[in-house]
Amino acid sequence: MLTRRMPYGIGSLDVALAAAMACLAGCSDKRPPSFQGYVEGDFVYVASAESGRLDRLLVARGDRTVAGAALFVLESENEAAAQRQAQHQLGMAESTLKDLLVGMRPPELAVIREQLAQASAEEKRAAANRARDEAQYQAGGISMAQLDATRASAEGLAARVRELERQLEVAALPARDDRIRAQEANVAASRATLDQAEWKLKQKTVAASGAGLVFDTMYREGEWVPAGRPVVRLLPPENVKIRFFVAEPVMGRLSVGQEIAFHCDGCQADFKAKISYLSAEAEYTPPVIYSNETRSKLVYMVEARPSAADATRLHPGQPVEVRLP
Repeated sequence: MLTRRMPYGIGSLDVALAAAMACLAGCSDKRPPSFQGYVEGDFVYVASAESGRLDRLLVARGDRTVAGAALFVLESENEAAAQRQAQHQLGMAESTLKDLLVGMRPPELAVIREQLAQASAEEKRAAANRARDEAQYQAGGISMAQLDATRASAEGLAARVRELERQLEVAALPARDDRIRAQEANVAASRATLDQAEWKLKQKTVAASGAGLVFDTMYREGEWVPAGRPVVRLLPPENVKIRFFVAEPVMGRLSVGQEIAFHCDGCQADFKAKISYLSAEAEYTPPVIYSNETRSKLVYMVEARPSAADATRLHPGQPVEVRLP
């Protein structure tokens, strides 16, 4: 049998190319898998519980704000007047309660004491007249009728002294318990009204609950803002996340808290993020019965959150490339 021998150089080249391709294939298999994703943000819509005209918009789109910084101010003339009225009503109720607790004022008590001193002096004089008339009656100097009149006058003045003494005791006492309790309830109601008025007034100046990016503003100064309608849309850095999709065979390798790496166009270095959510349902269900061949077509959504420092450098909608470890 005749055989045709191939030139040595050509056969060696084929072998070398095959080996190189095998090496490349093996190397490509060892590269970590990557997935296309994008940056997503959970926005915070800041609104007031009260309606009103937008007097001042203190931030602009693109600004970065800190926690506690004022964002906008609504007109508050009516709420400020209601607060002042509630303050005056509370002061009146507290003064009335204090008056009920202390009894009469010192000048009023002084009047009763003077009346008591005068009645006591008259009572002593009447007692002396009674003793003298009783002696005169025994001697036959006066009639029984005159003695009875003297006795009645002395007894009346003694009763007057006892009356004033009781009035002085009662004047030093507080009011009755039921009146005090009723006035205490009135004070509590006035304080609640003041709290409500102050709360409504505070709703006219709205501040940021946390640091974040002012992503957008919905109203301009001078416009009427209904209650509950957002005026500012904030994006806190902790609300920035990476969303990407993985095939069903990859889901078993992932867990919440696992660290991933991602890269964005124009970024000089990779970023890190931790998986915060793994979808329990497939985003797209193939219209066929599952098999070993079709299961790889199932796609699940995964979310990961970068650090707050890295989140400030990302933008919602920005495409990224995610690499798993």
